[in-house]
Amino acid sequence: MKSAARDMSIRKLQTAILRSVSRSFYLSIRLLPAQLRGPIALAYLLARTTDTVADTTRISGTVRTETLKVLSNGIQGTASREVVIDLTASFVALQENAAERRLLGALPDCLEWLEHVAAADRNDIRVVLEKITHGQMLDLERFDNPTEIGALQRAADLDEYTYLVAGCVGEFWTGLCFRHIRDFASLSEDEMLALGKRYGMGLQLINVLRDAGSDLRAGRCYFPEEELSAADLPAAQILSEPERFQPIYERWTEKAQDELECGIQYSHAIRNRRLRAATVLPALIGARTLVLLRDAGTMALQRKIKVRRDDVRRMILSLVVTFASRKRIDAMFERAKL
Repeated sequence: MKSAARDMSIRKLQTAILRSVSRSFYLSIRLLPAQLRGPIALAYLLARTTDTVADTTRISGTVRTETLKVLSNGIQGTASREVVIDLTASFVALQENAAERRLLGALPDCLEWLEHVAAADRNDIRVVLEKITHGQMLDLERFDNPTEIGALQRAADLDEYTYLVAGCVGEFWTGLCFRHIRDFASLSEDEMLALGKRYGMGLQLINVLRDAGSDLRAGRCYFPEEELSAADLPAAQILSEPERFQPIYERWTEKAQDELECGIQYSHAIRNRRLRAATVLPALIGARTLVLLRDAGTMALQRKIKVRRDDVRRMILSLVVTFASRKRIDAMFERAKL
């Protein structure tokens, strides 16, 4: 692809396609300093592509797993781009969501873009995508029987899952920032990596809590069998007996809240105000989501819980007009929890 055409395709990926597949993450990326937008946007688009392949339930789990392996190899540069594109092409027409059809159709441009980013950024993208696709393949392996609701066995399995699909993203984000942003944080890189890991895990745990009902209806229970057994509650009975499930749900909600606190600590340490705003926005949205889940009680398993677009816009406006001051962030976080 010639340079001018490649630049045009990258602009489209960073704007129209990214915006169509992510509302909140697109807004965070828009707040980032320019040197971070490209690698973070590309990593996100590749992760959403692998996630779309993993979630295409009209194709058998075995075929999806094999496709993910080839796609992962293509991202790592160990499989032919043509082979990867040909294999994933069959998934495009099966997407009911138009944005996901466009995303899969844009895979050739994403792989082309990956080959032209700086070597250090490309290596970081490949490292984080290897972990994410591993987590997605574990999911397909663990929930391979569509006729029954499978559950993770232990709390450690849920921790592993949230790390592989999101905690590693906090580490990726941190590594990029220390390399690209001078005097990035007041804490050491090791301290920021640890906080970033827990922050990412907390954000994914919120997704697990928010999607618990739809996941159960799809045959997936991310809540540990060891905890369900202690409550004498089979995963298959959670939807019919939500009151008995509520104490387990609330314990994981509290853990998600604790990990969001790590996100606030992380953002406090960031010296660049634009980057601080971009980093803290998911924590503010997450805190508000947890409140909505608590208010919904057992009905959270029956309906979709989502922070309103207007509320997110107000959060962004407040961050912008106050230059993401630490005092303002604390006040917004406390208010989001009300």
